Amino acid sequence: DIAGRLEKTVSMETTFVRAFKDNYIWVLRHAGCAAVVDPGDAAPVLDYLARSGDRLCAILATHHHPDHVGGVAALTARFPVPVFGPAAENISEVTHPVNPGNHIRIAELDADFDVIDVGGHTRGHVAYYRPNTLFCGDALFTFGCGRLFEGTPTQAWHSLTRIAALPSETRVYCAHEYTSNNLPFALMVDPDNPALQARRARLEPLIAAGVPTVPSTLGEELETNPFLRWNEPALINAASRHRGAPVTSPIEVFAALREWRNKF
Repeated sequence: DIAGRLEKTVSMETTFVRAFKDNYIWVLRHAGCAAVVDPGDAAPVLDYLARSGDRLCAILATHHHPDHVGGVAALTARFPVPVFGPAAENISEVTHPVNPGNHIRIAELDADFDVIDVGGHTRGHVAYYRPNTLFCGDALFTFGCGRLFEGTPTQAWHSLTRIAALPSETRVYCAHEYTSNNLPFALMVDPDNPALQARRARLEPLIAAGVPTVPSTLGEELETNPFLRWNEPALINAASRHRGAPVTSPIEVFAALREWRNKF
């Protein structure tokens, strides 16, 4: 399925191919070249390239989980392209290790990206940002955030504050279609949020039709994603009720909500 939602900038188009049950492999296109983000499976990427006629020019990996990098070896066996990925993680196919604060350029796309530390889901998880565009892997989802398999709540909270500081119009290209899974929890912990109720009304028909609900915008997430609303009284109260004791600091609110979501 290559008929993904297409976003256009002055010089680059962004679309997707699907992988596994709910993964998105983002495809960045320009002038007959394509880069892919988090190719957990090579087959849909190869199918896309065969249909589109694009030439693979680069691979970007956000973290080491197999559903994000499992297709890299097969792709680079066919196309010996640069592979960007976090230096802090063990991804054997990476040819260009990146660290937070690095700036990378993919000349074939006429595109530049800043590397952002979004560790928490995994210790070395990174995101790739260019104006109005964020490829964040499993750090942030629509109405949710990634489980903390390796990092700590403090690390993850700091990562999300970095994302939250980006411009509100930034499109958030996460790596999974998790909206239908995350929405019930958001509604439970923040039921009186009018922005959340309005967004629910917009998205539920898309969910029912199997239409992609991503990318979202950061502004939408700041208004409706409980894991970015640690300063809001409603979420502070919800976290305190869950813990059975007052929860006051933003990190504690985030940690309580993430712990709660793990068991929801």
